Amino acid sequence: MGSKQPVSVLVVIHSRDGRALLMERADKPGYWQSVTGSREGVEDLIDTACREVAEETGLDASRFELSDWHLVNRYEIYPHWRHRYPEGVTHNDEHVFGLLLPSPCEVALAPREHLGYRWLPWDEAAELAFSPSNAEALRMLPKRLGLTT
Repeated sequence: MGSKQPVSVLVVIHSRDGRALLMERADKPGYWQSVTGSREGVEDLIDTACREVAEETGLDASRFELSDWHLVNRYEIYPHWRHRYPEGVTHNDEHVFGLLLPSPCEVALAPREHLGYRWLPWDEAAELAFSPSNAEALRMLPKRLGLTT
């Protein structure tokens, strides 16, 4: 069994026009997602979000507008990933953040984590995201950005 904490962040990286960054998981080709990752030690969740953005995309979140959406999703951990957590852990608390960029940009993926990336309109990204909580966060973008749908 692993030692991963069942406390994580989901960071929706998006542009002002509602396009969102999705990345394809290396360990599950065909699974597309926003930035995700577990808290390490006792770090503040905002620091977890910044660290994960840097590790997965090469972007420095401090250069952009990072916001805590004050949304926590509790979900059952997929059985094929439970070995990463301590024995008996079956659920995770995911804290949602948004990272607003002026426009889509190139990112430097962590090759052990992701195979590729796409910038998509929020609705297409929501359809492609494998995680229901990720899809729901993407569907919040129009309201958060004041876009008409």
